[in-house]
Amino acid sequence: MKLLLGIDFGTGGCKVTAIGEDGAFVDEASVEYPTHHEHPGWSEQEPGDWWDALVAALGKLSEKGVDLKSVAACALDGSTHNAVLLDAKYRPVRRTIMWTDQRSAAECEALRADWSERIFSTCYQMPAPTWTLPQMMWLKAHEPDALAKTEHVLFVKDYVRYLLTGEAATDRIEAQGTLMWAMPGTSGTSGTTGTDGIWDAELVALSGLKMSAMPKIIAPVDVAGHVTAEAAAATGLREGIPVVCGSSDSAVEDYGAGAVEPGDLIIKLATAGNVNAMTDAAHPHPRTLTYSHIVPGMWYSVSATNAAALCMRWFRDCFYCAMPSQVASRPDVGSRSSNVDERNLFAVIDREASASPIGSNGVMFHPYLQGERCPYWDADLRASFTGVSISSTRGDFARALMEGVAFSLRDCYRTLEEMRLPAKRIFLIGGGARSRLWSEVVANVFNRPAAVPLPGDASFGAALLAGVGAGVFSDEREAVAKCLRIGRTVEPDPGAAAEYEELFNHYRRIHDALAPIYSQRKKK
Repeated sequence: MKLLLGIDFGTGGCKVTAIGEDGAFVDEASVEYPTHHEHPGWSEQEPGDWWDALVAALGKLSEKGVDLKSVAACALDGSTHNAVLLDAKYRPVRRTIMWTDQRSAAECEALRADWSERIFSTCYQMPAPTWTLPQMMWLKAHEPDALAKTEHVLFVKDYVRYLLTGEAATDRIEAQGTLMWAMPGTSGTSGTTGTDGIWDAELVALSGLKMSAMPKIIAPVDVAGHVTAEAAAATGLREGIPVVCGSSDSAVEDYGAGAVEPGDLIIKLATAGNVNAMTDAAHPHPRTLTYSHIVPGMWYSVSATNAAALCMRWFRDCFYCAMPSQVASRPDVGSRSSNVDERNLFAVIDREASASPIGSNGVMFHPYLQGERCPYWDADLRASFTGVSISSTRGDFARALMEGVAFSLRDCYRTLEEMRLPAKRIFLIGGGARSRLWSEVVANVFNRPAAVPLPGDASFGAALLAGVGAGVFSDEREAVAKCLRIGRTVEPDPGAAAEYEELFNHYRRIHDALAPIYSQRKKK
C-alpha cells in the first residue's frame, strides 16, 4: 500500500503521521525538542533540533512497522512565521526567535506609534511581538551582525524541506505571518499589488533584512522538490519522492480537522490555543490575526492565547517530574525511573483533576506563561494560581489549569463574537483534545457541542496536502471529504455550563485586577 506522510513541526516537537491513499490512519510518532528561554520572555530554538527530531520520529515510525519506502509523497507544516536566518550557504546564522518570544515589545510600541495604519491596511495585522518584523528590528538594534550575515530567510518547515530537497521556497500563508507581506489586493510599496500578495519592499527594509533574502512563494499544494539521496540515507525515505510545500501549522490543522466551510469554528488545545473562524472573505480586526485558508478563496480569523497545552507540559514537568531523560540533571525536580511513559503521566493528571469538582475547590489559573495575545495583547501579563488554600490538592491545581486554559479560549472568542462571525460547527483539536475531561470542560465553558476529528491534527492535514500535491486527490476539498473522520462529539451539560459562565466572569475580574500590577512591576 502506498502511503502519504504528513510532517508537523509544532512549537514543542515534531510529529509524523502516515495515512493510506484512502485516508485511513496507519500510524504516527512524535519527538519533542527544547525551547531555550535564556531571559524572561525569550523563546528560541536551534534549527538543527528540528532535523534531528524528524529523523528520530521517522525512526520511531519505522520501528512501529511502517515501511518508509512505501511513502509516495510527503508534505510539511510548521509553527508559523518563525524566521530562520541563513547565510549564503543556507547555514543558520543564529537560533530562531519563536513566535512566542516577547522581547520586541519596545519595537512594537514604535511601530504602533508610527506605522500601525500603514501596516494594518497592508498586512491585516497590528504590530505585536509575535510577528517577524519587530523581531528583526530587535536584532537590527542588538545583533546587527546577524542580519548582515543573512542572505536567505526561510521558515521552520521550509528550512527542513530545504534539507530534504535542496530547494528553497515558502507559501503565501507563511508570508502573511511576517508583517512584511502585502495582502492580496492591497497596495504595497510603490502601489504594487499581487493576486496572492507581494513582499513589501518598504517593510522589508524596515526590518533590516535584504529584499533579495526573502523567499519565493509557491502554493501549499505545489511540489517544492524531491527527496535527495543524502536526505534519503538520513531519514529512510525513498530518494526522489515528491515533497509538497505545505503551510503554517494553524492553517494546515484547521484544514485537516475539516474546517473547510464558512461558519466552521476551530478550538485548538495545542502548545498554543486558538479560536479560529472560517470565512469566505477577509475580516481584518485590530485584535485578531487574519490569514488566507488552505482552500483557495477562503480566509480565517484567529483569536489566540500564547499558552494552552504548553501549560500542561510545564505543569507536568514541574509537578509530576516528567521527561526522565532530563530530570537526572535537574536537582529542582528530583529523580524518577527512566521507564515512565509521558502519556501515562498525562493520564495520572487527568485522573487527579477528575477528582476535583467544577471550580477546582476555589483554585483558579490564568495561563499567561509567556505574556498574552488575544484579546489583551499584553506582554507583561504573567501566569497565576489564585484562591489557593491549605486544603488545595494537586488535583485542584490540575483541574484549575484545564479550566483556566478553557476560560482563556473563551476570552479569545469574545472578539469573534463582537465581529459577528458565524459559528455553525465547532471542531475541537490539538493534543489536549485527547483528554476527555479537558474536552468536556471546553464544551461546557463554550456551552456548545464540539466534534473531535480523528486524527484531525496538523500532521494529518499535511498528509492530505501531500495527496493533493501528488495527484491522489483532485483538490483540497476532495481530500477532506474522502478522508476526514469524526472520533466523537462532546455535548455540554447545561448545569455545568451555567456554573462555568459564573466562574468565567470571576476569571475576567481577576485578570482585570492583576494586569495593572504586572504593568507597574515592569515599570519599576
